[in-house]
Amino acid sequence: MSMPIRYTALIVALGVAGLSACSSVQTPGTYKMTTPIPPEITTPSVVETRIGRLNYFDGVPTRETAQKVYDNLDFQRGVEAFLSGIPGASLVAIRTGLREVGAVGNTVGVFETLMDSKSLYLTANTETVYFWNWMDLKDGPVVVETPPNILGVVDDFWFRYVTDMGNAGPDKGHGGKYLFVPPGYAGALPKSGYFVVSPPTFGNLLFGRAFMKDGDPKPGVDALKRGLKVYRLSEASSPPPTKFVNLSGRVMNTVHANNFKFFEEVNQIIQEEPAGVYGPDMTGIFASIGLQKGKPFAPDDRMRGILTDAVAVGNATARAIDFASRDKATLIYPDRHWNTPFVGGSYQWLNEGARNFDARTMFFYAATIDTPAMAVAMPGIGSQYAAANYDANGQAFDGSKMYTLHVAPDVPVKDFWSVVLYDTQTRSMLQTDQQFPSLSSEKNLQKNADGSVDLYFGPQAPVGKESNWIQTIPGKSWMTIFRLYGPLQAWFDKRWKLNDIAEIR
Repeated sequence: MSMPIRYTALIVALGVAGLSACSSVQTPGTYKMTTPIPPEITTPSVVETRIGRLNYFDGVPTRETAQKVYDNLDFQRGVEAFLSGIPGASLVAIRTGLREVGAVGNTVGVFETLMDSKSLYLTANTETVYFWNWMDLKDGPVVVETPPNILGVVDDFWFRYVTDMGNAGPDKGHGGKYLFVPPGYAGALPKSGYFVVSPPTFGNLLFGRAFMKDGDPKPGVDALKRGLKVYRLSEASSPPPTKFVNLSGRVMNTVHANNFKFFEEVNQIIQEEPAGVYGPDMTGIFASIGLQKGKPFAPDDRMRGILTDAVAVGNATARAIDFASRDKATLIYPDRHWNTPFVGGSYQWLNEGARNFDARTMFFYAATIDTPAMAVAMPGIGSQYAAANYDANGQAFDGSKMYTLHVAPDVPVKDFWSVVLYDTQTRSMLQTDQQFPSLSSEKNLQKNADGSVDLYFGPQAPVGKESNWIQTIPGKSWMTIFRLYGPLQAWFDKRWKLNDIAEIR
């Protein structure tokens, strides 16, 4: 005869409560079938660990130990959800900013007089004409027509590369029609005339650059307005005109949160996109902390406290990876302090089938837009980046001090090079009295007799060097990115090298 369920549960509860009491009373004896047990496969009754003392009765954790390790497990998964969720949270923040200015649907946001430091964008630049658009495929396929001579990219909602357009894309910079097909779409599609692309998510970022002519952004802006078109395939027979909104000088925030709000940002993607689109492992990590499609994200007080702590530690981890990397592979030169954002030259951060998670975190915590054109050696096409967080002595930059960067002559670029300073808190352009915290080869820089250039970074301009100076802020740190547009072979094989930024004492 079986016992009622309530009595069985009571007996189990009493048994668990008494585990620690009986653990010190008896020692197991030897029996006919007893064999030697290797000690490495057993668990002692007491184990000291970084999360405290763990207690067992013959390998069975006490109730207190079980709760302690579950708290730790939830914390670990919260930290992992933060680090791996950064790309998606970043795109949620970008979408929020684009929605606020109306750069969605068939309206494209263009920085007609370039982006300045009022806009909070992760390590954006001041030297090219950006265009941005949030492309939503939930209502069916979308057509994007590109003008000649642009650099365009589409990334999905988890910031994974979808396709290039323009100079690095299949249209080879001549302009073309791209057809973006939503997940699960079963309708009829044109048989020809388009570059057909099938992103794994409904939400996608359309991003690109047009180029200035002799320092003037207007030709690039005009080319965009003439040739860039965004419309639904269902409207292809008579497309509505694409609208453009000027984003220059706009106060916008497109940077993800570094507190509990971060998880609410990630939850937007999980609820809107197909289940499992980020892969089963990460989908499982998110689900384990309450981020699950079709269910409200409503952690109790215990879980909210753990996740709040997890964000703090995750943020600290991301900042350590970005500003104090322990991976020597991030260094472009072994004897200098310039880092590459694409460790191993892979836009997927892969090496022999293994993903370098720290390298991916390093990129997405400080940057946006994923494309092979920025990672793979493509001489004369795309762009390359070198980031510096430390001076020649390995010290963080101090906004109260003066520094110099000696740029050797014959920088290997087909187009131009630039230097931009960023706020280490926001990873966005440093906000000073200068509208554009940057210098470039297209500016009227003072050159040395051999064609080299000395740049200066400090709170006040050196006398007579105003044209070569970027302002910094006492009491704040900063970081910088050196960009090469149309990089040439001498950059890739390191025949030409960047010097460290040195403090002027």
